[in-house]
Amino acid sequence: MTFWAYMLHCRGGYFYVGHTDDLERQIAQHKMGALPGFTTDHLPAEYVGSQEFVTREEAKAAEKQIKGWSRAKKMALTRGDWGRISALAKSKDGPSTSLGQTE
Repeated sequence: MTFWAYMLHCRGGYFYVGHTDDLERQIAQHKMGALPGFTTDHLPAEYVGSQEFVTREEAKAAEKQIKGWSRAKKMALTRGDWGRISALAKSKDGPSTSLGQTE
């Protein structure tokens, strides 16, 4: 079975990051507003990218990592701008999560 971590760009400039084992179905449900929650409240939601993984745990780990990224870093990811992602990662003075916590 294949799993994906994926990202949507929503109304208001927000990004939504999730994971699934059925990418096409999940994206369609988000776009239709069939999944109550964040994306339904911020429609329209446009698919901007995904990454494939062998296990659900890997997809969930990628989702968690990307959720902790800044908006600028997520925007660089949508452009595939790895140089900018690297620069943003190196310039950060604090912890690596948006909650300000480290493990």
